[in-house]
Amino acid sequence: MTISKDSIKELREQCGAGVIECHHALLETDGDMGKALCILKERGFAKAAKKAERVTEQGLVAAYIHAGGRIGAMVELNCETDFVARTDEFKELAHNLAMQVAAMCPRFILEEEVPEGDEVEVAADCLLSQPYIKDPSITIQDIIVATIAKVGENIKVSRFARFELGK
Repeated sequence: MTISKDSIKELREQCGAGVIECHHALLETDGDMGKALCILKERGFAKAAKKAERVTEQGLVAAYIHAGGRIGAMVELNCETDFVARTDEFKELAHNLAMQVAAMCPRFILEEEVPEGDEVEVAADCLLSQPYIKDPSITIQDIIVATIAKVGENIKVSRFARFELGK
């Protein structure tokens, strides 16, 4: 089966995977865009799982101040190398995470951080489990995994802070 360049380009725009990965996924699914996207997402999770134990000592701190200056947030996002920390994808992820923290007011990064005995709603109180404000059909963890697949390095949120005037 022949896969058109336009199909590969469209799939790349949707998931950010490489040309060859998109081509192979489309070949495996006989050109079915939806199935190919699912395959690439699964492979992204596999890539992220393989990189999960890598040390993340580089990165950046991103800040977001909501309109009017009444709410702000800062996020420390780490990766393996300073090269990746300088990429547009990484900077955009850090900015979007800071915006997420300002908008959704999470209390923890992961569910594992919740103190024993505390009753919390994981989807609301844990940053990585929250629905993404720009696309509620996916979680913050999904966005991070997609970026890991794009840049090829482990990425972790180390800490965050949210400030609201008067609180």
